[in-house]
Amino acid sequence: MNNIIVLLSKVYIHPLLWFLIGIGIITGHVRELIMLFLIVFVHEMGHVLAAHFFSWRIKRIALLPFGGVAEVDEHGNRPIKQELIVILAGPLQHIWLLGVGYLLYTTSLLSEDSFQLFVNQNLVILSLNLLPIWPLDGGKLLFVILSLKQPFSNAHKRTLSCSFILILVMVVLFLIIYPFQLNLWMIIGFLAYSLIIEWRQRHYVFMRFLLERYYGKQDSVQQLKSIIVDDVEQIHHVLLKFQRGYKHSIIVQRGEKENASLDENELLHAYFSEKLVTQPIGDLLYEY
Repeated sequence: MNNIIVLLSKVYIHPLLWFLIGIGIITGHVRELIMLFLIVFVHEMGHVLAAHFFSWRIKRIALLPFGGVAEVDEHGNRPIKQELIVILAGPLQHIWLLGVGYLLYTTSLLSEDSFQLFVNQNLVILSLNLLPIWPLDGGKLLFVILSLKQPFSNAHKRTLSCSFILILVMVVLFLIIYPFQLNLWMIIGFLAYSLIIEWRQRHYVFMRFLLERYYGKQDSVQQLKSIIVDDVEQIHHVLLKFQRGYKHSIIVQRGEKENASLDENELLHAYFSEKLVTQPIGDLLYEY
């Protein structure tokens, strides 16, 4: 019970949702507001309860008009299976929500009009959240999928790039089809703003990923993966090749001949503790 209270204390209602609530009250759409808030809240708590089950560090639960964002203090070093479960736990809530709505409708506790509205709101929120745009659930799924085969930094940047492209496509379509839908433009504006912030912080996000590997608890390592580099390659460039779910061994070559190998902790120590950033990785062979 105490855990639930702690989680509920982290709930934050975004100003955009407060704005829509105010409009709804003024225009007399209280029923729609109650349904919308319920759906958004249940969707987001699905993410939160799954994250809490895996002992993730939850910072804040932000409720938005089209879903929510569970802000966690995790930085790409949790097992990918855990992250998939946490991401999908939100959209999966709509299944039982629709089931409960249908049960209430068949027992005449919910009118046909209210049931249709409830179904439509569920489908809209579900569909919107599954769009491959950061920070929606679909964008996070895209990031995880790209991370399976690509280094963390590349996967993150490509996720954001794809998101920007899709937002531009949505802007063009909305200008043609729904040019005067204020709600849609507010959503587009929020997504664009979130993307710009995430893009500006991409280097910080990558640093947190590396710091978690260096200082934090790693329970996501599945197997060893070697990274082959030339001895003249800069340390920072080598770190850009680090991938989620792997413990890296760095094989340093001079020409086509293998020279030596380094453990990833040695490289991270040189980067964070000794502040070696642009030095050739071959220089570390003389220290270790």
